[in-house]
Amino acid sequence: MSITPERKQALIGEYAMKAGDTGSPEVQVAVLSERIRNLTDHLGSHKKDFHSRRGLLVMVGQRRRLLDYLRRTDEERYRTLIGRLGLRR
Repeated sequence: MSITPERKQALIGEYAMKAGDTGSPEVQVAVLSERIRNLTDHLGSHKKDFHSRRGLLVMVGQRRRLLDYLRRTDEERYRTLIGRLGLRR
């Protein structure tokens, strides 16, 4: 259900703007998207896991807020990120 440390480091390396960047919106959205994908797969087989479903909704809301921030501040970075992640918007 959770993301492995190796996968998280790979995502950070792929989406980081510079070396050691873990706080940029791109990195945060990429990590959240991976966690959302994993949790969505989990909920497909565990339909009655309502506690995890609530966590999923919280993560989706956090990702939405980060994407809204990125869209307000830099439209081009926003479009690039949703294209790379394959998000609908």
